[in-house]
Formats: sequence, C-alpha cells, structure tokens
Amino acid sequence: MEIIIHGDKLKITDSMKGYIEEKLDKLNKYLEDSENVRATVIVKVKNHEQRVEITIPLKAFILRSEESKDDFYAAVDKTIDKLERQIRKNKTRIMSKQVKTNRDFVVSAFSDEDSSDDKKILKRKKVEVKPMNEEEAILQMELLGHQFYMYKDSETNQVAVVYKRTDGNYGVIESE
Repeated sequence: MEIIIHGDKLKITDSMKGYIEEKLDKLNKYLEDSENVRATVIVKVKNHEQRVEITIPLKAFILRSEESKDDFYAAVDKTIDKLERQIRKNKTRIMSKQVKTNRDFVVSAFSDEDSSDDKKILKRKKVEVKPMNEEEAILQMELLGHQFYMYKDSETNQVAVVYKRTDGNYGVIESE
C-alpha cells in the first residue's frame, strides 16, 4: 500500500510516519491488490486536538474515516479501527455487489463542518457524479459515513440523491 502523509499546521516526524504505516498495514489483509492501493493520511491540529483523516479510494468504493483526540496515537488507532469496522460491516455487501467495470472511481467526499448561528457557506466542493444504481449509492454512503450521497442513476441517467431517514430507512430524491 502506498501511503501519502500530509501534516496541516504540523510537521510529521519519522516516528509518527512509522506508526501510521504500521497501523495501515493491518488493512492489507482485507485488500486484494494492496500494492496498487493509495492511502492518503492528513493530520491536522486544531486547538489542543489532533485530527487524523484517512482516505483510501478503491475501484468500487472509497474508505474514509476521521477522528479527533488529544493524543495523536489514540486518534490514529481510533481512525484505523473505524476503517476496519467499515470493511468488516460491509464485507458481504461489497462481495455481493462488486462492480463489473475495470475503471477506478474517484469521488470527492463532503466533509461535515460545525454549524454556527449565522448560516453561511463555509466550504464548497465539486464532486464527480458516477453512474450507479441505488444499492451501490447506499453502500457508498454507508462506507463514507454520511447521511446522503449524490450519484447518477445508471438506469435513468439522471442525478439523484440517496439519504438516510430518521427511521433508519433510505429515501431517494430524483431530478427531473
């Protein structure tokens, strides 16, 4: 696995890099072609907390986890545990719903920002909308840990949004 580590307002030391690489090696057992997988790790400092964000784009989906802790090593451990839990939780769905295409999917994920009283747009991202069916969109949403996911319906070729309802079911918003 190729690991790219960036520090935001923080210099990444050799011991930090070694620890991240050691922990990410645990995930190799779940990946078929781990030599061609690229993991991006971003370490940020906000106030006294260390935030670790790991993104691993694969052919059919994206694994992503983010965690904040006072201790850097605890944040890395918690982030890796979340990724491992995502893989184990969705393993059967992933195996039964493998994408039958050879192209790589690259989707930018929305990030959750803290809201304040004066509502304003804090961040704007452009995402590449990929053709997929509703079940694949739900899987991608669950893997990213988001409440909604925008995709292009492969049957109608229209942009749609799948979202998680408060009752635990899913809803779909379709464009005209």
